[in-house]
Amino acid sequence: MGLLARDRAALVVVDVQEGFRPYASFADVADACAKLVAGARVLELPTLVSEQYPKGLGHTAPEVGLEDETRIEKTVFSAARADGFDLAGRRQAIVCGIETHVCVSQTVHDLLDQGVEVHVPADAVASRHEIDYERGLERMERAGAIVTTVEAALFELLQRAGTPEFKAVQKLIV
Repeated sequence: MGLLARDRAALVVVDVQEGFRPYASFADVADACAKLVAGARVLELPTLVSEQYPKGLGHTAPEVGLEDETRIEKTVFSAARADGFDLAGRRQAIVCGIETHVCVSQTVHDLLDQGVEVHVPADAVASRHEIDYERGLERMERAGAIVTTVEAALFELLQRAGTPEFKAVQKLIV
């Protein structure tokens, strides 16, 4: 396993939907996912956004800041099993979203099973209950996922300071 690389990585945003807004951690996770989405745009990473049964849970929260990113409606828990899910040949994935122990975890496990190197920013995933968040992260890490943070992932993708991309990403995390 190595560092994230712009030519190998994709971003997967899992179910940051209106139906989860009552969660105490929702605002922080939506903000963290927004940083990743904006950073992926700057760095030209493919981005996939899943929505679990949007008729019942609503669409992705507006604060995530989606523009032209690919949205995938699903009823399966793992985004990787949803129709239309395609990492475009990328062998690394940054996976963020809700809920850590269900849809995020199942997506991560499926990607790991496909030989994809998965990075999970701990500050960009959430569950309704703290124990589910903790056990979900622990389980993914034991399975081989790299638990990281939004800032660490973005700086790994940048690899150097002093570039226009660095300046754009730096504004996102300050």
